[in-house]
Amino acid sequence: MNKDLVAIFEYLEKEKGIKREIVITAIEDSLRAAARKSLKGGENVDVQINPKTGDIDVFVRKTIVKVVENSEEEISLEEARILAPDCKIGQRLEISIPPQEFGRIAAQTARQIITQKLKGAEKDVIYEEYRHRVGEIISGTVKRIGKRRTIIVDLGKVEAILPERNLPIGEKPHIGERLQALLLEVRDTEIGGAEVILSRTHPEFVAALFEQEVPELSDDVIRIEKIVREAGYRTKLAVSSSDSKVDPVGTCVGVRGTRIKNIIREINNEKIDVMPYSEDLVQLLQNALYPLQIQRLKINDKVIAVVNDDDYPIAIGKKGMNARLISKLIEKDIDFQKLTEYQKLITIYMAELSEKEDPSLDEPLKIEGLSSLLVEGLISAGYDTIRKILVETPDALVSKVPGINYLDLADKILEQHK
Repeated sequence: MNKDLVAIFEYLEKEKGIKREIVITAIEDSLRAAARKSLKGGENVDVQINPKTGDIDVFVRKTIVKVVENSEEEISLEEARILAPDCKIGQRLEISIPPQEFGRIAAQTARQIITQKLKGAEKDVIYEEYRHRVGEIISGTVKRIGKRRTIIVDLGKVEAILPERNLPIGEKPHIGERLQALLLEVRDTEIGGAEVILSRTHPEFVAALFEQEVPELSDDVIRIEKIVREAGYRTKLAVSSSDSKVDPVGTCVGVRGTRIKNIIREINNEKIDVMPYSEDLVQLLQNALYPLQIQRLKINDKVIAVVNDDDYPIAIGKKGMNARLISKLIEKDIDFQKLTEYQKLITIYMAELSEKEDPSLDEPLKIEGLSSLLVEGLISAGYDTIRKILVETPDALVSKVPGINYLDLADKILEQHK
C-alpha cells in the first residue's frame, strides 16, 4: 500500500474538499503525459491508481505479432506467452512497467502537471463553495500575516485573503483571533487557482451586520435604501418601512440601543447614524443633519447649505468626513457655509447690485415671491424701490419693517436680478 498517496487523498478530501476521484484522475493524466515525454512508445503507456491502496500500475499496450518490426508497439508471440500463456497473434497485451523507470524528468513533469490540475480542482471547489455567498458575512480564524500586512484567514476548506486596504484604520487582528468579514469576491489568480477576498471596510459589511441583528430586514418589512461609509469613522444609512406601524429607525436601533450596540462593538466603536429615508433630496438632507437646522439651502449643480456657526464643525465633521458622507448619501456635491459668512456675502452682493445702472431698480416696488402684505409694509416704511432697499443696512431695514426677514428678502431680490 502506498500510504503517502492515500494520506494525500484523505487530506485533500477533508481539508480542501477535493474529491478523491479528481485527485486520482489528475495524477494519472500527469503520469501519462510524463510517459509520452520520457519513454519511447510512450503514446501507448497507460496509468491506473488504486483509490483504496494508492498503488500505481503503469503498463504499455503492445500488439502480439510473429515478427517484431516496431519494438515500441509490438511484441513477439514467444515473449508474449511468457507473460500470458493463452495469448494469440493480433491481441493487445498490457505489459507492466515499474514507475521508477520514468526517471527524474518524468517525475518533474508529473509534479508540475499534478500541481496545475489540483489548483484547477481547488479552484472549482472554491467557486462552488463560495461564489454564491458573495455579499454575505463569513467568519474565520486569522492564520498568519502575509506580505504588505495582508491577513490570511482560515475558513476551513480554504484560506481567504483580507488585504490591508480592506481593513479599517486602527484594526490589527492577531493570529488565532476569530473575525467576521464580508465575502467581497471570488477571483481567479495568475497561476490558475482562485482566491476568496474579504473586506471589513465595505459599506455592505455594515448592512450585512444589520441583517444579522434586525430580523425585520430579512422579512423585508424594513429596507436599507442607502448606506455610505468612511470605515473606522462613521456609517450613515437611510431606512424605510413597508408597514406604517413599524418605525424603521427605532427597529434598527433596538430597545435601549441593544441591536445597534452589537454592531458598533463589531466595528470597533465606529459611529452609526440611522435616519428615515426620503426620495425628496431636501428632506433626506435634513434627516441626515438632524438635529442641526439648515438656515438656507440652494440647490443647483451642487448643494449649498447654510448652518449656524456653532453647528458648522458638526456638519463638516472631522477632516470633512461628515460632509463627504452626506454628499454620497444625497448623490450630490454639497458645500456647507457658516451663517455669518453667508450674511456677509449677501450684504456684498446687495451692495454690488445697488451700484448697477439698472432702471428696473428704481421702478415702483415689486418683488416676486414676497407676500403683498410685506411689500406694503416696505412701501409704508419708505422703501418704494428695490434700490432703496439695497442701500439700507440689514438692521435698519428689519427694525423699520415688522415681520421682514432680511435674508429671505435679499434672496428674492438677488434671484430676481441675477
